[in-house]
Amino acid sequence: VQASLKLVLEPVFEADFLPYSYGFRPNRRAQDAVAETRYLASHSYEWVVEGDITACFDEISHTALMDRVRDRIGDKRVLALVKAFLKSGILSRDGALTDTRTGTPQGGILSPLLANIALSVLDEHIAQASGGSGASTEERRRRRRRGLPNYRLVRYADDFLVLVSGSREHAEELRGDVAEVLKPMGLRLSVEKTRITHIDEGFDFLGWRIQRHRKRGTDRQYIYTYPARKSVRSVTAKVKELTSRQNVGLPLTTLLHRLNQVLRGWCAYFRPGVSNVAFCYLGHYTWMRVVRWIRRKHPGITWKQLRRRFCDGGWWPTTEEGELFNPAKVSTTRYRYRGTIIPSPWPTAV
Repeated sequence: VQASLKLVLEPVFEADFLPYSYGFRPNRRAQDAVAETRYLASHSYEWVVEGDITACFDEISHTALMDRVRDRIGDKRVLALVKAFLKSGILSRDGALTDTRTGTPQGGILSPLLANIALSVLDEHIAQASGGSGASTEERRRRRRRGLPNYRLVRYADDFLVLVSGSREHAEELRGDVAEVLKPMGLRLSVEKTRITHIDEGFDFLGWRIQRHRKRGTDRQYIYTYPARKSVRSVTAKVKELTSRQNVGLPLTTLLHRLNQVLRGWCAYFRPGVSNVAFCYLGHYTWMRVVRWIRRKHPGITWKQLRRRFCDGGWWPTTEEGELFNPAKVSTTRYRYRGTIIPSPWPTAV
């Protein structure tokens, strides 16, 4: 029922959503948000407010959210159904029912759409502000000449950045404004995690590290995007868990299949960036863990036997069904910045 309701509501609200949000929306992905951040930071938006909302999905005010839904939906039966899903509660594994007086239950099919409806108040505020996303090019130029700041928002669900073309003081003022805008929706900015950063210091966003520094061998500055250390630690932790002592009883074919799923997915996400060093490190780390797993599974095996039995005479783990995926062989690409031209899946009225 939630899926059917989403199919009806999504085209209605997509007509209102601004192009600066990318999470849980059709034809949009995390790479678009990262590409826009890189593009803006290359065009004088050098100060960044890294937004972090405390327990976003758990604290959205039902009253404020339903008011925004009513602005677009007039059918009382649909409104009653949306409200019923918000109030339905959460059933835990031990059978205990928890009331949901606030928030949208994580895991619900309708929850991402409802969260975007609630957080669109931030999109609209930045767009309508002086020097915001909705300002014309000429207006932004005039403000820049007068020493006034310009603002741009990049949001992926509850992870967002507000990029400021101005000074740190302007970014500090904006942080307070963002907190006030979110307050009517029942949302709070985390004081500890909401930071103000300069592009030269770099920051993490959606698993990527975005930072400006000098290109090796030149005097020119460029903005680079590459996997954040936290992302690398996360994938190596998964590889370590799969090749742990608890999985020694698995056949090598099963182990390689599970590892390949993790490695292919991680490399596909981080392929459009400066990821070659991370890919080479991940390939070496995975090879080392798999070889150690084989030697633990077969105590006393020599290198010659290991290479003949499990590497087809070479050095890379191989079975009859396939071989270990090698991240070091993945070629990196450049993601094309699409800006506001991302097509909508629904035809617009002429």
